[in-house]
Amino acid sequence: DLIYKLDLNNKPALDRVRDLFLIGCYTALRFSDFSNIRPENIITTSKGGRALKINAFKTQQTVIIPIHPRVEEILAKYENNLPKAISNQKMNVYLKKIGEEAEIKTLVEITKTIGGKRVQTTVPKYKLITTHTARRTGATNMYLAGVPSLAIMQITGHKTESVFMKYICIDAEQNANLMMQHDFFKPKLRVV
Repeated sequence: DLIYKLDLNNKPALDRVRDLFLIGCYTALRFSDFSNIRPENIITTSKGGRALKINAFKTQQTVIIPIHPRVEEILAKYENNLPKAISNQKMNVYLKKIGEEAEIKTLVEITKTIGGKRVQTTVPKYKLITTHTARRTGATNMYLAGVPSLAIMQITGHKTESVFMKYICIDAEQNANLMMQHDFFKPKLRVV
């Protein structure tokens, strides 16, 4: 939401990068796929809904993804002709600038193994944003919204649910909140 709401009208290059990134966030597509969406990828399903039909570059599988309202806004902004993507590396540099401007500054502890030793450092979250963040964000937000894992896996290409569950990023509290929505945790009326 912070990136979506960020005013980048005076920074057209960052604006275009942000829009492509958001498409990745709402589709869970890889950079190689969301950066190559063309008008012919926009279809109307048999039920009348609009969707993106993509032949995934990495897996060569065809995926069909319903178009989220925010993606619809972005497509309308560009009259269904999304801007040409810059390189993945340059986009990652711009995404860090966008994240900093959006004030995504929560400190995150990261652990790396350097020379056989585990080294922990703390960095602001915006420094960790990459094009791949969009894909993980999309999968995680779909999962948190209650989209069945198997449906999301059709988009992401994960073959097993165990691997998929390692891919999404939810913390213990998000997991608990998700579980609280299940009937098992809802109070039952007692017959007296």
